[in-house]
Amino acid sequence: MIWAIVCLLLTLSTLAAEVCSLSASSYFGTRMSGSWTHRHRRQGLAFSPASPIHYGRRDASDSTRSVLYMGMKVNIRIVGRKTSEPWLEEGVEMYEKRLRPSNVEVETTWHKDNAALIKGVDADRSKNHKVILLDPTGTQPTSEKFSEKVYQWLDEGGSRLSFIIGGAEGLPAELKYPSYSSGKKSKDQAPMLISLSAMTFTHQFARLLLIEQIYRATEIQKGSGYHK
Repeated sequence: MIWAIVCLLLTLSTLAAEVCSLSASSYFGTRMSGSWTHRHRRQGLAFSPASPIHYGRRDASDSTRSVLYMGMKVNIRIVGRKTSEPWLEEGVEMYEKRLRPSNVEVETTWHKDNAALIKGVDADRSKNHKVILLDPTGTQPTSEKFSEKVYQWLDEGGSRLSFIIGGAEGLPAELKYPSYSSGKKSKDQAPMLISLSAMTFTHQFARLLLIEQIYRATEIQKGSGYHK
């Protein structure tokens, strides 16, 4: 009788030890897993099949999500010289800095004349970068639509996008009518033209407006309070 009681107590003790061990393992395993996920979510690396992570707006398009955390590069090609007005450059630099946390790098390439601009555009197209021309005859999208299009263009151009701003005389006809390069028109060559406004701005000021709209586009996709 005594021996049976001793055996029962030993059995219960063993079971209790196993339960405690499993509980501790589950607890610390969960905490460790949760800690890893939390730390790497901030770096954009975590993924959990049971709980997918969606960046940006919940209703963001597939093209938006596919490029949102890739290294995106926007090049603004413009005819003319860098402005001597410090307030314009300060505005451009401010938005360039604000765009960095969104993984968007914006650079400006200045061209001395239309011939150099056309050469630069040809180089972009040869690399399959998406090229958008700013022209008064282009469509005037809303900021929301522009935001959608920016990420669509980045997706189509391999995270590379070029905006083209003409000089004081506007864009050269060779860019607006792309038959210049092949001698015949092609649907693939059809230019995409947009207009920032029906009003007229200097090409330097148009650059600042464009960069602000690019920044606004990223904030719209994030769902932040910047765009109201």
